[in-house]
Amino acid sequence: MIAGLVNLIVWLVIVGILLALLYWIVDTIPLPAPINRIVKVVAVVICALVLILLLLQLLGTGAGIEIPKFAR
Repeated sequence: MIAGLVNLIVWLVIVGILLALLYWIVDTIPLPAPINRIVKVVAVVICALVLILLLLQLLGTGAGIEIPKFAR
């Protein structure tokens, strides 16, 4: 169980850094307002789905999608 929690924390950090990097890139590149907002919403939805899959794997269930694990 400890290995699973460490795995979850590592994945949370990775997903958070990637989301922050994407937000920074979208804000740096001058995109029109609707496209800027659409890219940010899609990124948040994808990150939320990845986190839901991680939590499902931590509980022992899964959606049939295997996300690589650091510790088994």
